[in-house]
Amino acid sequence: MRFNTTAASMVSVLTLIVAAPLGVTSSLAQTATGAEIPAAAATPPYTAAQFFETTSYGLASGAGLAWSPDGQSILISSDATGVFNAYSLPVAGGAPVPLSTSSTVATFAQSYFPNDARVLLTADSGGGGSELTHVYVRELDGTVRDLTPGDKVKAELMGWSKDRSVFWITSNVRDPNVFDLYSVDPTTYATTLLFENPGMFVSDVSPDGRWVAMDKPVTSANSDVYLVDLQGDRQPRLITEHQGDIAYGTYGFTPDGQALILATNEQGEWNQAWRHDLATGRRTPFLQADWDVSFVSFSPSGRYQVSGVNADASTQLTLLDTTTGQPVALTGLPDGDIASVRFSTDERRIAFTLSSDTSPNDVFVADLTTGQTQRLTTALNPAIDEDQLVEATIVRYAGEGGVMVPAVLYRPRGASAANPVPAVVLVHGGPGGQTRRGYSAMVQHLVNHGYAVLGANNRGSSGYGKTFFHLDDRAHGEADLRDIVAGGQWLRDQDWVADDQVAVMGGSYGGYITAAALAFHPEAFEAGINIFGVTNWVRTLESIPPWWGAQKDALYDEMGDPATDAERHRRISPLFHASNIVRPMLVVQGANDPRVLQVESDELVAAARAAGAPVEYVLFPDEGHGFQRRENRITAQEAYLTFLNRYVRD
Repeated sequence: MRFNTTAASMVSVLTLIVAAPLGVTSSLAQTATGAEIPAAAATPPYTAAQFFETTSYGLASGAGLAWSPDGQSILISSDATGVFNAYSLPVAGGAPVPLSTSSTVATFAQSYFPNDARVLLTADSGGGGSELTHVYVRELDGTVRDLTPGDKVKAELMGWSKDRSVFWITSNVRDPNVFDLYSVDPTTYATTLLFENPGMFVSDVSPDGRWVAMDKPVTSANSDVYLVDLQGDRQPRLITEHQGDIAYGTYGFTPDGQALILATNEQGEWNQAWRHDLATGRRTPFLQADWDVSFVSFSPSGRYQVSGVNADASTQLTLLDTTTGQPVALTGLPDGDIASVRFSTDERRIAFTLSSDTSPNDVFVADLTTGQTQRLTTALNPAIDEDQLVEATIVRYAGEGGVMVPAVLYRPRGASAANPVPAVVLVHGGPGGQTRRGYSAMVQHLVNHGYAVLGANNRGSSGYGKTFFHLDDRAHGEADLRDIVAGGQWLRDQDWVADDQVAVMGGSYGGYITAAALAFHPEAFEAGINIFGVTNWVRTLESIPPWWGAQKDALYDEMGDPATDAERHRRISPLFHASNIVRPMLVVQGANDPRVLQVESDELVAAARAAGAPVEYVLFPDEGHGFQRRENRITAQEAYLTFLNRYVRD
């Protein structure tokens, strides 16, 4: 289950963030949002610190072992201290036990060892935000050992063999441009090179260690899957030969090692699951849906199958007992989306996370025989009343050429024609990401302070079919940008929105769109918040980190090659048109960002200020592409609200 099957997953290397059916028109969307949400009992709005004092929880990697060998604890990651660290969470209840104590660099739980309490961890070896992650082992005495040393090394855990005799990692220690496959002896930590990668992506290894699945992006619309037989000639063999633009990827091998579950959109608009028999090469349908199949995974024996469908920006998860052909019914759960299902060794229990628009990820366990569930964490800050928060609705509005743009709308309580509110169009990262439903402290804080938030999925977003996804190929900063401008107009057309108080904001590619909106549509928004956004596409595309490998080729196909398309890249880059910016702009940047370099923000800030635009700049010296330290997230959030109150609400 190592392949994210949204079409964007093959190229979206800059991305960080009851649904209506696709056919809903903009008029229906307006009707759906026309009813006023009653104001909650009068209480002061919550501070940014209160929202970000909510604890973030995540389970150990899906490639690892999340349950302790004795079944008494679950391995999790949490930012309870303000920085992510690894913890052991007692299944019987009680406080998480810290396994790492970093106060500076985020450390994430990956796996227990199968026979003792050692754990595998990952952390950024190059300081906050460099993305040069190493794999570490925490020994029984609490000491930590780097298993993948090297200044410019990036490594990742791939999983354990079925007999638990080795675990696998990928690393670019041999060649910074590719990730080779290695096995590691869990007793001696001796590392053996299994396969030299010729320039693809290692997506999964079969449980018996014989087969390696490799994904190879060709273009943004075309990709292939190769198989390597480590007991044969060890040469990549193409198993997805096809004509034209068809995307293939992998979900993972079946537990019996007899098949590889493929992802492909060959049969239509959506990524669907197909079974490829390793012995015969025969391919048969495995799982179809009217949306993208996001993931397929299995319990260790294969008795249980977990699958998820990306249904209009929400995940519909199915836990299937293959012996009965029936879904497992879980009882006692609040409303929300289930994710990160992790099976105990004996397959009698699962751990998982559950979240909703108004509640962040919490960790639960369930008995698979009875279906009874138990909540182990409460992530939301107890100072916050969940009833004060707002659930999202799905709307659609008309973009350029009649293209219907899906969006996730958060409407503040009490917003009405008599009490119109300011609003923000929120732009996701990418190119090709998706704004999805789910808890966001950033969004809920703004809504709690009276701002409507429209999370727009402009053309080129994933999750809405391959045709919609490719509408912006080699046309970024054009019709997709105008979809965002149209989102601002849609907000103004709502009688409960103050039509002279609409801003735009976004991070990464969304930060680019924000800066582009201010530069190319200077009167469209009252202000903009650019969070580590690309401002000079020529430089950004020339400075891609070496480990992106084949993904860089797919990105160049979508965005254009800087060697041949530099003129267009200059035309769509806000930096070269900063003199057009007249509305206020807030820029937020991490100094260690390897994807969008600090110079991108430095130069835009200087150019816009020179042109006379009001510009504020927040620079974090210890962050990269995304803010991992709670104190920095709070500082950024306070800056967003202060800026909006100064330039939009007033």
